[in-house]
Amino acid sequence: MKTINNIRRFVAALTIGASAFATQLAEAAPVKNIVLVHGYFADGSGWQAVSKILTRDGYKVSVVQEPETSFKEDVAATTRIVDAQNGPTILVGHSYGGAVITEAGNSSRVTGLVYIAAFEPHVGENLKDLTTKMPAATKAIKATNDGHLYFDAEHFRADFAADVPAAEAAFMASSQVMPAHESFTASVSQPAWKTKPSWAVVATQDRTVNPDLERWMASRAKSTVVEVPSSHVAYLSHPAEVARVIERAATATGSR
Repeated sequence: MKTINNIRRFVAALTIGASAFATQLAEAAPVKNIVLVHGYFADGSGWQAVSKILTRDGYKVSVVQEPETSFKEDVAATTRIVDAQNGPTILVGHSYGGAVITEAGNSSRVTGLVYIAAFEPHVGENLKDLTTKMPAATKAIKATNDGHLYFDAEHFRADFAADVPAAEAAFMASSQVMPAHESFTASVSQPAWKTKPSWAVVATQDRTVNPDLERWMASRAKSTVVEVPSSHVAYLSHPAEVARVIERAATATGSR
């Protein structure tokens, strides 16, 4: 009888130990849901190379197609995709998409934010405020008569996608999404980076957003910074580096 009791205690101890170990593994597992948000003058298809890397590495990737008809509607489109995720999620934004994830990132599903050559507005700030503070090199962003913005095709490659093949940049210019001007002046009400960890990829050759502005916003938000020698579209020209930062964020927040 004594031997049987000892065996039972041993089995119970093993079970408890295995359960605790499994719990530790679960807590240390990286976040597996990644939501990607594009910026101005582009659409979600630009994330394809980054998405392929993340998918290959075992992540579930969702790409938001923002209407860019208003800041509110872009946040709603992003929130809709975040709400569809099954579990913790890393939210990634490029350029204007950074403002969108700053607002949409307040969802309880979002565990971390990644900014790719992106805006990180504070309470009450908008893109106009930030670009006035530190203007970009380009002067090629124009307005239509009906309240939308576009990037002058003549300067598109040089100022937006200098390290992308010429034919690809030309197609991007001719197929660009024209965002509503309202989104340029719409302010963030609750910046998620104040309560959640963030990472920022600074594109050092960026002519669309001032790299010094990217650094300043990242410093203010206490984002972990990685600098890449890229044009504004770092996710296109340096997909491996961008994916690596996203995966670091997923691993770090999964261990929290």
